[in-house]
Amino acid sequence: MSSLSRELVFLILQFLEEEKFKESVHKLEQESGFFFNMKYFEEKVQAGEWEEVEKYLSGFTKVDDNRYSMKIFFEIRKQKYLEALDRQDKAKAVEILVNDLKVFSTFNEELYKEITQLLTLSNFRENDQLSKYGDTKTARSIMLVELKKLIEANPLFREKLVFPTLKSSRLRTLINQSLNWQHQLCKNPRSNPDIKTLFTDHTCTPPNGALAPTPVPLPAAAVAKPNAYPSLGAHGPFPPAAATANANALAGWMTNAVASSSVQAAVVTASSLPVPPNQVSILKRPITPPATLGMVDYQSTDHEQLMKRLRPAQSVEEVTYPTARQHATRSLDDLPTAVACTMHQASPVTSMDFHPSNHTMLLVGSAIGEITLWEVAMREKLVSKQFKIWEPTSSLQFQASIVKDAPVSVTRVTWSPDGNFMGAAFTKHLVHLYAYNGSNDLRQHLEIDAHAGQVNDLAFAHPNKQLCVVTCGDDKMIKVWDFTGRKLFNFEGHEAPVYSICPHQKENIQFIFSTAVDGKIKAWLYDNVGSRVDYDAPGHWCTTMLYSADGSRLFSCGTGKDGDSFLVEWNESEGAIKRTYNGLRKKSPGFVVQFDTTQNHFLAVGEDNQIKFWDMDNTNLLTSTDADGGLPSLPRLRFNKEGNLLAVSTADNGIKILATAAGLRSLRAVDASPFDALRSPIESAAIKVSGPSAVANVSPVNCKVERSSPVRPSPVLNGVDPMARNMEKPRTLDDGADKIKPWQLVEIVDPVQCRLVTMPESTDAANKVARLLYTNSGVGVLALGSNGTQKLWKWVRSEQNPGGKATANVIPQHWQPNSGLLMANDVSGVNLEEAVPCIALSKNDSYVMSACGGKVSLFNMMTFKVMTTFMPPPPASTFLAFHPQDNNIIAIGMEDSTIHIYNVRVDEVKSKLKGHQKRITGLAFSTNLNILVSSGADAQLCIWSIDTWEKRKLVPIQLPAGKAPNGDTRVQFHPDQLRLLVSHETQLAIYDASKMDRIRQWVPQDVLPTPISYAAYSCNGQLVYTSFCDGNLGVFDADTLRLRCRIAPSVYLSPAVLNGSQAAYPLVIAAHPHEPNQFAIGLTDGSVKVIEPLDSEGKWGVSPPVDNGMLNGRTASSSTTSTHNPEQVQR
Repeated sequence: MSSLSRELVFLILQFLEEEKFKESVHKLEQESGFFFNMKYFEEKVQAGEWEEVEKYLSGFTKVDDNRYSMKIFFEIRKQKYLEALDRQDKAKAVEILVNDLKVFSTFNEELYKEITQLLTLSNFRENDQLSKYGDTKTARSIMLVELKKLIEANPLFREKLVFPTLKSSRLRTLINQSLNWQHQLCKNPRSNPDIKTLFTDHTCTPPNGALAPTPVPLPAAAVAKPNAYPSLGAHGPFPPAAATANANALAGWMTNAVASSSVQAAVVTASSLPVPPNQVSILKRPITPPATLGMVDYQSTDHEQLMKRLRPAQSVEEVTYPTARQHATRSLDDLPTAVACTMHQASPVTSMDFHPSNHTMLLVGSAIGEITLWEVAMREKLVSKQFKIWEPTSSLQFQASIVKDAPVSVTRVTWSPDGNFMGAAFTKHLVHLYAYNGSNDLRQHLEIDAHAGQVNDLAFAHPNKQLCVVTCGDDKMIKVWDFTGRKLFNFEGHEAPVYSICPHQKENIQFIFSTAVDGKIKAWLYDNVGSRVDYDAPGHWCTTMLYSADGSRLFSCGTGKDGDSFLVEWNESEGAIKRTYNGLRKKSPGFVVQFDTTQNHFLAVGEDNQIKFWDMDNTNLLTSTDADGGLPSLPRLRFNKEGNLLAVSTADNGIKILATAAGLRSLRAVDASPFDALRSPIESAAIKVSGPSAVANVSPVNCKVERSSPVRPSPVLNGVDPMARNMEKPRTLDDGADKIKPWQLVEIVDPVQCRLVTMPESTDAANKVARLLYTNSGVGVLALGSNGTQKLWKWVRSEQNPGGKATANVIPQHWQPNSGLLMANDVSGVNLEEAVPCIALSKNDSYVMSACGGKVSLFNMMTFKVMTTFMPPPPASTFLAFHPQDNNIIAIGMEDSTIHIYNVRVDEVKSKLKGHQKRITGLAFSTNLNILVSSGADAQLCIWSIDTWEKRKLVPIQLPAGKAPNGDTRVQFHPDQLRLLVSHETQLAIYDASKMDRIRQWVPQDVLPTPISYAAYSCNGQLVYTSFCDGNLGVFDADTLRLRCRIAPSVYLSPAVLNGSQAAYPLVIAAHPHEPNQFAIGLTDGSVKVIEPLDSEGKWGVSPPVDNGMLNGRTASSSTTSTHNPEQVQR
């Protein structure tokens, strides 16, 4: 519905309210969904008119729209249910339970069961949680407070809770103004007009009684205003403001405009930003010759100023630029062509942007939806954000498509002009805005459901001195948003998906250039009048437009459907191409070249596996570079603001930084400083304190490595000789001076070098910690012991910990219900020495299932009661995993090497999967790839289709020569759901799960030579936490599997334990679900410890350099490239 139609509804609502049509008012509010009358809603809730309450709500939201809506309906129906119980009307209560509350059982079955149990009580207040329930009136008032908070927080009610400010009787005023206007057009206006109907236009009857002809609207100048006549109502006559649209409205300054362009008048709509009064919109479809701009003159103040600014003072051939630009000295040394460093992004790069003031900080978007912030001087990832929907306000169909379709990709990342915000556009509907507060502090600010389909481009602009976001998409629309998510403008006019946008300002006039995939270029002022420009881009396909740094020159670059690429400069005042640059080659259809400008002097284009440069004033190619090789056919590129650094995407999903001599010096300056104003302080040298680095007398259980086959780096990993690749030294312009300081491993060997807390009542030498989990909320740690008993520790809110989150600064509570129950599995008849404990936690932390050689038990996490048991042995369960999309479906790995797909609700095994030779040791689901990956004690990986449960592939892991295929193999998906971490006592490995190709491998060596006991990704997927059988802990970079920090056992074990006859070591490691630098370890002595870096450090070491193939004299792990192709039509 248009904005005018929406405003008309508000006028009608005001009229109905003033005329006391009470029922009609609220019926229209509900049916239109434009205004939620909180006062009316409160009245109906207080009166207990539940049917009307839900009916009114249904005009604005449905139960399953989002979590706020679900909670609103649940609270209302729960209150209705409790009131029926309070009246002892059990029949009505059962009816409500079955008809109204049953829908919520899908989302929280345990809560539904608890509500059902209230029927068995004579007074539901016997339930502890309802013991304070008072009388009905008080309960409704308390509920109303909660409902108002939920409604105000619900995005679906945004801008619907406040009625617009209107003068009284606004609809009557408009009608009176209309009648006044009609009366001015009368052929024979009478001083006392007799108006009897609104159904037809008013006209005064001639004095002789004959009927006057039907009045025809005329220009205001043609209407003779009568000397005087009385008002037709309480308001005076409406001043004339009409204008006639005609062909002469075409701009006189534009000689290339086509006179035959069709024109018509249209009403100018109001907008949230000021628009000159009495402005008339003239819409057109000009047929313009190639490279010729046709523009229509809209008689407005802003437009006139824009025309004066753009109007040429001389012919195209005579246009010159300031003398300073002509005699400025330009040299090839001003171009960033020396390779300064290489960084591995681990997924195809789709967009990049340097920070506007911190010139070494690079923002990167990737093909898997990941947003990464790099400090290129340190080759370090500061922040990484995986794609996720922040607020579940979108439709279920949209959320389902996110799960089933190809991974969501970033199409554009960009900084705001002041560097305080960054924006990311995605291939699915959404735009994310982050607030940036320096260092690695990137916080969620706003999520916008911006377009139907792909969002193709995003930019920041300042219309009316207000920072806004401009977006465009496949829905052929351009939209302008403020920073609350309110849509200010909606520009329609393109007939194909809009490919790119270029906001700009000339003096005090702000406008937007847009390009579409049909090759059309349009220009828009910030009003609702329509496009001012309509002309064709070279190639008639995808084109990007950019201004030079000083805003004086306009360029575009793009590719036609036939593969021809074009780089041109425009004479924007004439709408004609000023110059076309030579040197671009034809390429395969479907690919689009990317370009950038720098220093008001140079243009750069990524093409033919290289970067090509032009002087802006010379159409011939200036120079090119292949950046020492490794670039894709159409690399993406981005200059920093100073033009001394150039980021270029590589074929192996990395980024190369090219630099000038000044750029190299700036990189060294940042790297040499241990403290940076925009970053956390980082010590680049190793942190070493004397102390023991290993645990003596390590228990041989599950940690034995054959002496005949020592675990050492394989000379060839993944079929690539690491000594042979990436050995080229980065080129520098002053290779002999100011070398970058060598990276050194951070080693933590003393407790004072980190933060550590031990869970109370956890140490039990007879009960090893076999499995360890954080709760999904991040406020607790759950451990499963080798005797089948589970322990839960929770952090509570306090002065020291106001957020109540897991932290090493505060000792948590060993949590148990008042009943004193333990969460203990039934282990009767079980040989605990041979049993394999296993555990899985539901997404909402409501229940946990576990087993220890016996039946699988499902526990209530609040009461510790056993809700049900299933799958009695033999065979025994050895691994458990919830289906990611249905908590009622569980994948159960068995001792006999099979996998059972079990439905808890119907107590039935739906499928039995066979593919392994030994017991199952790991299960991991990927919803992106729609697969289940299983690992076994046979050192093999199986890939299963989630849809059919058919086996797709069997992949053995690569073991050292002579090593028998046994030992626990574990699997975990990266947050991107594409990369797979595989850990075995002999190795860590990263696989591309789409093809099950191994792309990284690390084997125990040097300071970490003993077998691996466990490994886990950090929550953001940037780190891999690994425990070893000698008690050491390793923190690895997840992209490269390079060790960035070693934590010695002397950090967390006492000297008595270290020197004891049987030292403890970690059997399991768990990463915090929200804090990427926090992890927990479970030890063989039963203890559980949470470890974090010091507040002053903020992270575990520094990423090792990746600018060559050597690391402190050791070869780096080799890699293969992903098969993603980022060069398709996306940005």
